Amino acid sequence: MKAKIHPKYFEQATVTCACGNSWEVGSTKESLRTEICSKCHPFWTGEQRIVDTEGRVERMMRRYSLGGPADKN
Repeated sequence: MKAKIHPKYFEQATVTCACGNSWEVGSTKESLRTEICSKCHPFWTGEQRIVDTEGRVERMMRRYSLGGPADKN
Protein backbone atom coordinates (compact mmCIF):
# COMPACT_ATOMS: atom_id res chain seq x y z
CA MET A 1 0.00 0.00 0.00
CA LYS A 2 1.14 3.51 -0.70
CA ALA A 3 1.64 5.73 2.31
CA LYS A 4 -0.46 8.85 2.97
CA ILE A 5 -3.10 8.29 0.24
CA HIS A 6 -5.82 6.68 2.38
CA PRO A 7 -8.39 8.71 4.33
CA LYS A 8 -8.39 8.60 8.12
CA TYR A 9 -10.65 5.80 9.40
CA PHE A 10 -12.72 6.33 12.55
CA GLU A 11 -13.49 3.11 14.43
CA GLN A 12 -16.23 4.79 16.52
CA ALA A 13 -18.08 7.10 14.09
CA THR A 14 -21.53 8.13 15.32
CA VAL A 15 -24.58 7.88 13.04
CA THR A 16 -27.54 10.02 14.14
CA CYS A 17 -31.04 9.71 12.69
CA ALA A 18 -33.62 12.51 12.47
CA CYS A 19 -35.78 10.57 14.95
CA GLY A 20 -33.03 10.81 17.58
CA ASN A 21 -31.70 7.25 17.36
CA SER A 22 -27.90 6.97 17.20
CA TRP A 23 -25.37 4.15 16.91
CA GLU A 24 -21.66 3.56 16.37
CA VAL A 25 -20.08 2.37 13.10
CA GLY A 26 -16.70 2.47 11.39
CA SER A 27 -16.39 5.20 8.77
CA THR A 28 -14.09 7.72 7.13
CA LYS A 29 -16.24 10.50 8.63
CA GLU A 30 -16.40 11.19 12.34
CA SER A 31 -20.18 11.73 12.43
CA LEU A 32 -22.97 10.95 9.98
CA ARG A 33 -26.62 12.08 9.83
CA THR A 34 -29.49 10.21 8.22
CA GLU A 35 -33.21 10.91 7.78
CA ILE A 36 -34.61 7.39 8.22
CA CYS A 37 -33.30 4.40 10.19
CA SER A 38 -34.65 0.98 11.17
CA LYS A 39 -36.30 2.48 14.30
CA CYS A 40 -38.47 4.91 12.30
CA HIS A 41 -38.75 3.37 8.80
CA PRO A 42 -42.34 2.33 7.97
CA PHE A 43 -41.27 -1.13 6.76
CA TRP A 44 -39.75 -2.01 10.15
CA THR A 45 -42.26 -0.20 12.39
CA GLY A 46 -45.43 -1.32 10.63
CA GLU A 47 -46.76 2.25 10.46
CA GLN A 48 -48.05 3.66 7.22
CA ARG A 49 -46.38 7.02 6.99
CA ILE A 50 -45.72 8.94 3.81
CA VAL A 51 -42.34 10.67 3.64
CA ASP A 52 -42.83 13.57 1.25
CA THR A 53 -40.58 16.60 1.06
CA GLU A 54 -41.80 18.27 -2.12
CA GLY A 55 -45.60 18.00 -1.88
CA ARG A 56 -45.93 15.37 -4.59
CA VAL A 57 -48.26 13.16 -2.56
CA GLU A 58 -50.66 16.03 -1.78
CA ARG A 59 -50.68 17.09 -5.43
CA MET A 60 -51.54 13.53 -6.53
CA MET A 61 -54.30 13.29 -3.89
CA ARG A 62 -55.84 16.56 -5.13
CA ARG A 63 -55.51 15.63 -8.79
CA TYR A 64 -57.24 12.26 -8.46
CA SER A 65 -59.68 13.29 -5.68
CA LEU A 66 -58.45 10.54 -3.38
CA GLY A 67 -59.05 12.45 -0.17
CA GLY A 68 -56.47 12.20 2.55
CA PRO A 69 -54.46 15.02 4.11
CA ALA A 70 -54.92 17.44 1.19
CA ASP A 71 -58.72 17.03 1.14
CA LYS A 72 -60.20 19.78 3.33
CA ASN A 73 -63.92 19.38 2.39
